[in-house]
This record gives sequence, C-alpha cells and structure tokens, in this order.
Amino acid sequence: MIKIMIADDQQLIRDSLKIILDANPDFTVTDTVANGQEVLASIKKKKPDIILMDVRMPVMDGTVCTKYVKEKYPSIKVIILTTFDDDDFIFSALKYGASGYLLKGASTKELYQAIKTVYHGGAMINPDIAEKVFRLFSKMAQANYAIQVNDKDTKNFSQHEWRVIQQVGLGLSNKEIAAKLFLSEGTVRNYISKILDKLQLRDRTQLAIWAVQTGVTSENIKDDNETQK
Repeated sequence: MIKIMIADDQQLIRDSLKIILDANPDFTVTDTVANGQEVLASIKKKKPDIILMDVRMPVMDGTVCTKYVKEKYPSIKVIILTTFDDDDFIFSALKYGASGYLLKGASTKELYQAIKTVYHGGAMINPDIAEKVFRLFSKMAQANYAIQVNDKDTKNFSQHEWRVIQQVGLGLSNKEIAAKLFLSEGTVRNYISKILDKLQLRDRTQLAIWAVQTGVTSENIKDDNETQK
C-alpha cells in the first residue's frame, strides 16, 4: 500500500484528489493539508511515502517545502502537481529533489502511473512539459547549477553503464531505457543504483543534469568490446 499526502491550498482540489486516489486499492491517503508548514507538521505523524505537492500555497510554498522535506526525510518522494508550467517552478522543484512534475490537468491514469513510477524509484515528468524540462537541464548545465563528481569515479564505468547514463540524461524512464537497451527494468534499476553510488549523487535528477552538462547525452557510445567511452 502506497501512503500519499495531498498538499494544496484549495479544498476542492484536495477533496477531489482524495476521492480519486482512495478509489485505487494500491493507495491510501494519509492526510490532506493546505500549505508547506502543515506538510512538515503532518509528516512526523503520518509518514507518507509520497507527497503530491502544489506549488503556490500560502505560508510556505511547494518548492520551499520540497527542499525541507528532502533534507529531513530523503526517502519521501515528492511529485509537484500544479497548473503552472513556469521554468522557475520546474527548476526549483527539481533542484530541491522532486521526483515528478505533473500538471493538474493530467488524467487519472497518468496520476496513478506517476505515483507508482516515483514510488519504485523512477522520475515522472508530464509529457506536456518534458521538452521544457530537457531544455531547462541544458540551461542549468551551462549556468551555475553544476553537478560535481570526482573524475576518477567515472573511469571504470562499463559501456552498458554509460548507455544507461546517456538515456537517463535524455529523460527516459526505466521502462523506456530497458526497451531501448534490451535489458530488464530490474537490471536498469540496478545499473542506476550502482551509478549513483559510484558518483555519490543523490538521485537520477542529479545524474540527468550531470549527463547533460558533461555532454554524455550527445556522445556516440562505443561498442561493448571497446574499453573506453
């Protein structure tokens, strides 16, 4: 059972989302709150797995709240749910560790899939803004939000690992990477987990940014029998 908290300053939205989520036997809504401060207060008691987080809320907005949540409770996943597709919100949400970004107009099926994808360690970006997010990664890579890793940590990556890194940088999900590289989803998850550990990165968002800023996404990865990227 996936435990979900809903954070939105509009009661109608909170109530509607609760009805939709409670209709799925795989989900349970632990609490509904109206702002970021209420999120932080509720987490201590309710311990959700995932928070559906509105961006524009009074007292404490969703991006700032996401920062505090990920600092204190890194295992809790955050999906930003908003009517706005503004670059600043996307940048802040992803920078602070959000695992997903969905518009409020997303279908019930898309919402269910986003929750399950994020719960199992993936990232979910609404198709309507996926291209915008990728462009944003490129801007971030050229600006001052650079992901730093020790170069020596990249020396022993296999070609499969480089290919997985490349696809993460291009914004593909685990399922899409598995299909493209002829691997199982479990194998892809294992690769990503090992890569994050080797690079000492927090999550796949940081890995994606690093892949873009280092040019891995545009590399021609050599064949498996070649030893260097």
